[in-house]
Amino acid sequence: MAIDLSNCTQCSCLAARRRARAITRHFEAELRPHGLRATQFSILAALALAGTLPMGELAELLGLERTTLTRAATLLEDKGWLRAETSQDARERPLRLTATGRRKLEAAYPAWKAAQDSLAIQERSG
Repeated sequence: MAIDLSNCTQCSCLAARRRARAITRHFEAELRPHGLRATQFSILAALALAGTLPMGELAELLGLERTTLTRAATLLEDKGWLRAETSQDARERPLRLTATGRRKLEAAYPAWKAAQDSLAIQERSG
């Protein structure tokens, strides 16, 4: 029995992943002059909005794998943009935005906003 693999050319999953990569490239092109990747900007913004959050809660909030967040957070911590706090629960690693991180976020915000606005215009006209 033969199967018709031509249906695979219309794969919704592949199309969604392709669109997600294009959107990510769009945001990263705007954020690059600020030394930020799209995920890094989102981490800083989430901490600015929510305050100190344990790593697990932040990963869930952002829809990130914990290992992905750990790598990104380590980089942001090395740059002084966030800080890991101590917790009474050794399993937790609370993260908080530093003043330097807040300034970085505020400096990059117009670039993020430009990417957001231009994407919204593309979606309305597309």
